[in-house]
Order: sequence, then structure tokens, then C-alpha cells
Amino acid sequence: MKLVVGKTESLKGTIQIPGSKSHTIRAVIIASLTEEESVLLNPLASEDTLASVHGCRALGAIINTDDPKKWLISGFGRNPKKPEGPIDLKNSGTSLRLLSGIVAALCDFEVELDGDESLRTRPMQPLLKSLNELGAEAMSLKNNGCCPVRIKGKMAGGKTQVNGITSQFASSLLLAAPLLPEDTAITVAKPNEIPYIQMTLHWLREQGIRAEASADSTSFRVFGNQQFRPFEKNIPADWSSAAFPLVGAAITSSDVTLQNLDISDVQGDRAIIEYLKKMGASVTAEKGEIRIRGKGLQGVTLDINSTPDALPALAVLGCFAEGTTTLVNVPQARIKETDRITVMAEELSKLGADIKERDEGLIIHKSRLTGNKVRGHGDHRIVMALSLAGLIAEGRTEITNAEAINVTFPGYVELMKSLGAKFELV
Repeated sequence: MKLVVGKTESLKGTIQIPGSKSHTIRAVIIASLTEEESVLLNPLASEDTLASVHGCRALGAIINTDDPKKWLISGFGRNPKKPEGPIDLKNSGTSLRLLSGIVAALCDFEVELDGDESLRTRPMQPLLKSLNELGAEAMSLKNNGCCPVRIKGKMAGGKTQVNGITSQFASSLLLAAPLLPEDTAITVAKPNEIPYIQMTLHWLREQGIRAEASADSTSFRVFGNQQFRPFEKNIPADWSSAAFPLVGAAITSSDVTLQNLDISDVQGDRAIIEYLKKMGASVTAEKGEIRIRGKGLQGVTLDINSTPDALPALAVLGCFAEGTTTLVNVPQARIKETDRITVMAEELSKLGADIKERDEGLIIHKSRLTGNKVRGHGDHRIVMALSLAGLIAEGRTEITNAEAINVTFPGYVELMKSLGAKFELV
């Protein structure tokens, strides 16, 4: 499927941002670890979150998603069942890593976890190493440190150090550790994406789980032999998704209001508001609404280690801003669905962008963009970012792999069209 984008002078209107992918996946897994029914209100129904639903169902959870605004989950508690075959987690790295820890904690039988071609490129070995150190048997079946992986528990607890190249390794261990018979000490080497680790800790605190964390999120002590409890929770809106309409409004002569966003939520991606303000955007926030009005922007240097998912959209923002925009300290952007640093440099260059790679970021100069055919690389955030570039490019921009948007933001195209964006799915 292709997304065809025409230059759009302005966007105007009000839209609601869907639920957070990261919160929804954590909610599905934690609810599955309880022994009674939990209720998720306004969850995100996307390919990634439904992959976590599939994984938990395969382990024995009963999950009713018939009502898109209210999912009912009856968990398997400490007694998951043996899946009938490999668990296919599609393109969801979060689901793969978080469920790997749960399997290693609870399953005294072998479980195979796998995914699509993209998921099979994402690193797993640092997590597998830690699972083994804590008492599980975990291995990469192709001996390349990636999935498919085969895991058999049960971990006992103890000490481990895990690489922090992705926050998902630490989050996996933090969610699994309360289920172990002994206490667990976790050290994270050079942690990236710290807000996502803090999100996991936030969920543990809400659950009443006893855990201690250092101020810099590099070491943790989780007490063993604890139990997750059923809950009812409204899933906050997704700041990672909100970045795209926000940037779209910032680079056009627009007046757009986004609803359903909580500026106080633990999601690190709410920093998009500060990035935009630092570049001179007009952004106001009150009572769950964010209003942004497009105007001239100034290039700046942004350290986006905490918000790697923002890199594709910010790269487009840099093309619109006067002077030079430099995105730094985000090496983990290279191990997402794609190497997003290389891909954004390559694809924006096809549109005429003056953009260069750094080892851990991008340098972007203000550029006059011209429509062209570009590749989405099967990466939802790449497709959406390139659609923003199409808004300010002269002529017509065609983006391949537009179906990838469904991984996290199924309603993106229609929401943007409601604001006036010249989008057409072909």
C-alpha cells in the first residue's frame, strides 16, 4: 500500500490521540499475571498491542477485546499454560522482550518466541544472558543473538547486569523479578530511554510491588515472592503518536488542538512539547488539550536519548527550521524496526534535504523539499515522518509500506485528513 501526499498549506481542527502503546502492552501483561479480571479502558488496538494480547492468550490469559474501549482480561497468574506452538509476536519488540522475562520466571516448559523479518533483526542476547544468570535456560535458536528464542524457566533470583542499549531489557527483568522466589539485584550498563524504565517502575508502584531504584536508574533491587493484582485503569494517550500531528502543525500555517493528552504522564515522549518550544513553536497546554500554531522555527541541538521514537519526526522538523538542527545521543535509534538514522538520512535526501548522519544522530539544515518516491521500509514511524515531509514538499510524494502505520497508529491517515492534510492511500 502507498500513501500519496500533496503539499498542504495549513492544518486546522481538533483531534483525539489514541491510547499509549507502551502503557497498553504493560497493562495487558500485568493483567495476565493476576488471577482475577482486570479492565483496560481506552486501550490502543494496534498490531503491536494485539501481538501482546496474542502472546498472553497463548500462555493462558482470557482476553476479551470485543469492545474497543474496554478490554477484559482474566489472567493466568503464576500458572501459565504451555503454548501449542511458537508464539508469533509480529513486529513488537516490546512484547517480545517483556514476555521473555515472564516466560523465564514462570514456565517450567520450553516456550519459543518469534516474530516477523524485522523483529528477527533486533538484539536479544543481552537479555538472554541475564535470564540465564538468574536461573533460566534461554537461547537464540539461530545463534545470532536474535529471535526466534527458546526459553525455559524458572528463574530463582540473584544478581545480573544487563546492557542498557534498549530500555526493554531492564523493563523485562523488572516485571519478572517480583515473581521469583528470591530477591533480584539488577544493574543496567549505560541505560538509554530511561523514561521507559521509569514507566515500568510506575506500574510496579501502582501494583504495590516492593522495589528499590537508584536515582540514575542504573541499579535496582526487587523483592521476590510478590503477586500482581487485578486493576481497572484508563490508558493514557500516546505522546509518541502525538508527535506526528504536532510536527505537522508546526511546519505548516496551522492551528491544531490535540485532546486526550496528559502532560503529567510518565511517558518520556511528552518532551516533544519542550523540543517544539525550544525551536520557537507556539504551544499551549491546559485541561488535557495541547494547542499548536505553526510559525517559523529555529534550528537547535536536541539530546533525544530519552525519546528515540521522536527522531524521524524531528528530522523532518529540522528541514523546516532556519539554520541547523542537530539530533544527538540517540544510538539506539539504529536498532529499532529499522536503522532510523540511516533510513531518515537516505529518504529525506531523495526529497532534497541537506541532511547528514552522525554515529548517534543527525545534522539537518533548512531545506527546500521536492516530492518524490520514497520507501517506508516497513517502519511505521518512518512512514508517518515521511508523510510530514510530503506536507511541505513541492509536488507529490509517494511513500511505500504505508500499511506499517497500523503497528501503532491505525487511525493516523484519517485523523490527518480531518485536519486538511492531502493524504491518499493507494
